[in-house]
Amino acid sequence: MTDRVIPLLDQRFASPRLPVPEHPLAPTGLLSDALGRPLRDLRISVTDRCNFRCSYCMPKEVFDKYHEFLPHAELLSFEEITRLTRLFVAHGVSKLRLTGGEPLLRRHVERLIEMLAELRTPEGAALDLTLTTNGSLLAKKARALKESGLQRVTVSLDGLDDAVFQRMNDVGFPVAEVLRGIEAAQAAGLGPIKVNMVVKRGSNEDQILPMARHFRNTGIVLRFIEYMDVGATNGWRMDEVLPSGRVLEVLGREFELSSLSASAPGETAERWAYADGGGEIGLISSVTQAFCGDCNRARLSTEGKLYTCLFAHSGHDLRALLRGDYSDAQISGALGTLWGGRSDRYSQLRASQAPEAASGGGRRVEMHYIGG
Repeated sequence: MTDRVIPLLDQRFASPRLPVPEHPLAPTGLLSDALGRPLRDLRISVTDRCNFRCSYCMPKEVFDKYHEFLPHAELLSFEEITRLTRLFVAHGVSKLRLTGGEPLLRRHVERLIEMLAELRTPEGAALDLTLTTNGSLLAKKARALKESGLQRVTVSLDGLDDAVFQRMNDVGFPVAEVLRGIEAAQAAGLGPIKVNMVVKRGSNEDQILPMARHFRNTGIVLRFIEYMDVGATNGWRMDEVLPSGRVLEVLGREFELSSLSASAPGETAERWAYADGGGEIGLISSVTQAFCGDCNRARLSTEGKLYTCLFAHSGHDLRALLRGDYSDAQISGALGTLWGGRSDRYSQLRASQAPEAASGGGRRVEMHYIGG
């Protein structure tokens, strides 16, 4: 098989500082971008490290033992993350998702969760505080995460067959340990739990029905995600994408499904319920059905770069403001100005433009660096 992995373009040191407006406006909680999309969801990458080497995210050919991850001093501190998050909340953010890399590799991440759990919206409501994990450390940490204030987890699992799953994670990690982590999360009350399966044609499409059978009637929502063209190191090709419509056909061989309405504005998953009441599944059609129209998500990288699109090729340096002589009002004003001018819609443009043009030129940021 021909090696199609593209060498990594390091995005970590090339972002401009976010400009601070001369007269920053106070946040109203009603901030919208140039296309009328509000800011509601903040995804925070707490580490660029991961103990898996999934081919669609951190291929071993690039992220080998010689790859240099960020030193600890470059990472945002928990205090810096909390300060920034408070400013985002004032602009309308009500949902936080901690990501990575693998977020449970960040030392004392429970302390960060405690700090974020104390934040409140302008109306006094608690935030929706969630975390996405590969599940490898979840059995050990589930109880502490819940006690720290985490509400829910989403677990990535790309198959139930050990040979398939170990080939996908490329480090020989067994399925049984991830399942044990999911059980521990259920027991701790971290729910409702979602399980994300990236479906890659030629790799794991034979796991669609086994996964559906396993998680049906468990209260866990299984979501099938199209293999995405995020970043540049995974050698993405369209012929390796299994469209969600095809996934639905496979599921339909065994289960009767009925369509459900979206659970919230900006929801990425198309929801389907088992007709016999066995729960629901989700389809995230990130390639074949663009959902840019109501995208309300911002992404904060491990060392403080703000990205307004998953497919962006550059971010905006917030750490320079945090560690400079800037007030909360100035940083808040900079955030408001940036989001107010946002017009990203890569997925809608993908079909009509070359990928580089759709994302504004340049090589796109890697998934492990800003989370999914």
